[in-house]
Amino acid sequence: MLAVLVALLMATRGAAQTQPSLKEVFKKDFLVGAALNYPQILGLDGRGDSLVRQQFNAITPENCLKWESVHPRPETYSFEVPDKYVAFGEKNGMAIIGHTLVWHHQTPRWVFDSANGKPVDREILLRRMHDHIATVVGRYKGRIKGWDVVNEAVDEDGSLRQSPWLKIIGEDFIVKAFQFAHEADPNAELYYNDYSLENAPKRKGALALVKKLQESGVHVAAVGLQGHYKLVWPSPAQVETTITAFAALGVKVVVTELDIDVVPASQGNEGADLLLNNKDMRRADFYAAGLPDSMQQVLARRYTGLFAVFVRNAEAVDRVTFWGVGDGNSWLNSGGRVNYPLLFDRKYQPKPAFDAVLKTGMK
Repeated sequence: MLAVLVALLMATRGAAQTQPSLKEVFKKDFLVGAALNYPQILGLDGRGDSLVRQQFNAITPENCLKWESVHPRPETYSFEVPDKYVAFGEKNGMAIIGHTLVWHHQTPRWVFDSANGKPVDREILLRRMHDHIATVVGRYKGRIKGWDVVNEAVDEDGSLRQSPWLKIIGEDFIVKAFQFAHEADPNAELYYNDYSLENAPKRKGALALVKKLQESGVHVAAVGLQGHYKLVWPSPAQVETTITAFAALGVKVVVTELDIDVVPASQGNEGADLLLNNKDMRRADFYAAGLPDSMQQVLARRYTGLFAVFVRNAEAVDRVTFWGVGDGNSWLNSGGRVNYPLLFDRKYQPKPAFDAVLKTGMK
């Protein structure tokens, strides 16, 4: 009996060791990444870190390189966690992504305000932007593969978002941000990142923005489709149309924050608008006993459809990054809501969606 148990154990270990990984299956198509949270970066989540090393060849930080985290006060930078993040990627031979330099969220008020609380003028804000980008990008020059330089600058109707950046600096704040990033690391890839670009009006605005950047002499390596998707939105056809539209401008596409919201009450909200999603996150847990098998299969089919599009357009798609490692890490759990948006469950075990995605890459 002991011999049988040992044999079974060895067989199980062998199967675990030989299980295909996402990075292996899609290595001829695109990089496959995951967003890391603080415990994973700091080595406090051994199981999560092990899964990241096994499955992914690219990493993005959820928060540690956002302005409020890395530069919380004037003249004060906090690089302890970002340094560990970059070291983790280097140790494991991964493509390291920087997220994000210029955004209207998670940026301290002092960036936009003077000592009396009134908005600063254009020149002061430009100088603050320059110094921040020069310091952060410069610190990791030659080590970070690419940066989400500007995040979510286009509104739903395709116009530029009325953010403090736009109101104080003007429309050229985006050009300036890319120029400053290029000066800090001429070899880093520079990305524009946004959500809901699958919707035609917003996509039209982002296409116009990329053209304007190109006409200004700015090299945009890729446009990031955040990929905060629902069960039926966007359709695979919408995703494919979006990829081909940006590819026609000569830029790559990176899927930067992929997850699929499965909570019924939130299916009407498209994309990643924080105000809409935070309001919805207060809803009750619809699957208190765990995601039922019927919904697991729905999620698997949804991921299959998306990855079929990614693979079919592999010449244009450079990377697909999941926004989190396992379901328990997801931002979609905020406010008491429980969600199941990723390929691995709360114990980091593969879900049916994981097997479905692998099969898509093996065809």
